[in-house]
Amino acid sequence: MNPWIIVGIVVAVLVLFVIFLYNSLIRLRNEVRNAFAQIDVQLKRRNDLIPNLVEAVKGYMKHEKTVLENITQARSAVMKATTMTEKAKASNMLSNTLKSLFAVAENYPTLKANENFMQLQEELAGTENKIAYARQFYNDIVLEFNNKIQMFPSNIFANMLNFIKEMPFEATETERKNVKVQF
Repeated sequence: MNPWIIVGIVVAVLVLFVIFLYNSLIRLRNEVRNAFAQIDVQLKRRNDLIPNLVEAVKGYMKHEKTVLENITQARSAVMKATTMTEKAKASNMLSNTLKSLFAVAENYPTLKANENFMQLQEELAGTENKIAYARQFYNDIVLEFNNKIQMFPSNIFANMLNFIKEMPFEATETERKNVKVQF
């Protein structure tokens, strides 16, 4: 067999390998961005539900003003967050304040029986589950992407093409603690 044919085949295989590797890195990076966008969609859904929930609760909980103010502040923090770390911190803070709201609502039987409140609570609970799933999916994709850019031989090309490690969505130490509700 002609040596030029062998060299041509080797070069073609290497070029195909680099193309495959590059495309897989791009696909993973796009999946990471899409997964992050899905978290944003669910956070926006939750942020849209919260004003309705607060309005439904206001009349019943006039003396629980700080709980409602904390929810409003936490919601504002989520809306202002721009980086993954800020969004994670603000989102976890909002989740904790909502848990406080539902714990306080236990003291108001007429509120718990209110159909509008119950529907909003169910929608919010469903949204919280979707947020948890979106975070888990995001972290799974980030892990796959980070593994790909750190493992040989793809790490060589990833470094040359400036692919950088993505940060997972995680809670801080204080956010991992149980929420304390005081009456």
